[in-house]
This record gives sequence, structure tokens and C-alpha cells, in this order.
Amino acid sequence: MSQQNLSHLLSVGVISLITGFCISQYCGTKQCSRSKLKDSKKIPKVPVENLSTEDESEYEDDSEDESIDIDSTPLNDVPGEVRMTLIVRQDLKMGKGKAAAQCSHATLALYKKISNPESEAYNPEMVNRWEYGNGQAKITLQVPNQEEMDTLFAQAISLDVNAYIVHDAGRTQIAAGSATVLGLGPAPKLVIDQITKDLKLY
Repeated sequence: MSQQNLSHLLSVGVISLITGFCISQYCGTKQCSRSKLKDSKKIPKVPVENLSTEDESEYEDDSEDESIDIDSTPLNDVPGEVRMTLIVRQDLKMGKGKAAAQCSHATLALYKKISNPESEAYNPEMVNRWEYGNGQAKITLQVPNQEEMDTLFAQAISLDVNAYIVHDAGRTQIAAGSATVLGLGPAPKLVIDQITKDLKLY
């Protein structure tokens, strides 16, 4: 038996031992009894809002939006990869968790907009290309200030790319109403690159 096979067998054995130990601690040495399962259902449910801690509030995202629904169907003929781009303002000096929450808000807002049949931005073909063509590709870039972010927003609209600016509620790190993240797309990379070609990775 090779050294690699022996190492693999040993790893599987250790994992099995740990799993067995954990199960026996939970269920006891005999099978789990029905009474234990019944007792577990008596555990009171704690409301979700009571579970957050003060640290988690640092990353809460309670934002207003700024967007225009754009008909991006003319971009369906542009070949290649489809991606979403998230552009984070650097002058606000947001923590990584805060920036991640703001990017998540922009991502969801753009997706809801382009996948909603009631929206002018509805484009199921582009959604399909983004979701299944290349695994919902996203890239995060940085912009130095709001003026440049506003310029990028205008460029996106002029190129039929859906855009969404997140405005923070100002409850944690930054002033209320601050534009934090600009989301673009999903749209063909060839088109988004025309807007973001000079930006650095976040």
C-alpha cells in the first residue's frame, strides 16, 4: 500500500472516529430516544432580532436606493462573458464587513430589477447568461470618491447597463445618505469594461 493511500485511509479513520464520538455524545450510548426528540421541540424559539449582537450591527445594511430601470435587451447581442460589477467608494474608509454588506445590497437589488417581469429592466436572456453561462461572475472594484462614482453611473446608463447606487442609512460607520457602492449589470464584460477599464480591484 502506498504512503498516499495509507495517509488517506488514516484521515478517513480519524474523521469517522470523531463523527462517531460526536453522535454518541448527542444520543448517548443507545439509540436516540423519542423522548429526546420530543424534548428538543420544547426549546423556545428566540426571535431573530434578539440574536444580533452589537458587533453584528456594524455590518447591518439599511440603505436607500438610487437606480434607473434600463432596457438592457440591446446588449443581448454582445457576445462573451456576462458579469456584475460592484464599485466601492474608497474615501469613506468603510470596514470590510460594511463594504461587503453594501455590495450584497447592490447585488440583490440589481438581480431583482433585471429578473422582475414588471420592471423595464427585465431581461431574462441576460439573467440566463449570467447565472448559467459563467456562474454569476462578479468583480469588486474601487473608486476614489462620489464624483467619479456619479460619472460611472451616467456612463452605464448611456450604454444600456443597469446601475444601482446604495445609500447608507448612517447608523454605523458613515454619514446618513452616503453613496457607498455602485452596482452595474449583469451585462456583457465587453460593455462593462468600457465603463470600468481604469479602476483598480477593491
